[in-house]
Amino acid sequence: MSKEYIMRKLLIFIICMFVSGVANAVPAVVDYIFDGDTFSAGVKLDADVEITVRVRLINVDTPEMNGKCMAEKVMAQNARDLLGVLIPRGTVVELENIKDDKYLGRINANVILPDGRDVGRVMIDSGLARPYSGGKRAPWCK
Repeated sequence: MSKEYIMRKLLIFIICMFVSGVANAVPAVVDYIFDGDTFSAGVKLDADVEITVRVRLINVDTPEMNGKCMAEKVMAQNARDLLGVLIPRGTVVELENIKDDKYLGRINANVILPDGRDVGRVMIDSGLARPYSGGKRAPWCK
């Protein structure tokens, strides 16, 4: 196992321990939007300890930026734009139900807006995302 792999797993472990042991929700400051269901955010673990982590909206699937057809690529851009409007850089959101992700260095979480709405639900209601519970993703191209 590489040192990077171990450090990433340790990071996820620390976040999960922090969440399960101290709070129901963890505040995070949005830093960068990657696509319609993934962004990076700063998470304060302690007064002196802040980390940056990639967050994927839990149980949500959006079209891929490098999609298989032009329609998917356009929807992916629209989904990313909407996520950027909902949680622009500097927005403080709450991360709930934090889980480890299949990709190293990323977590899955419910993301709650300052007004209490769930970002994943807003994305799904917009038509630019679908519910997703794992396994093979449904295609966006017809």
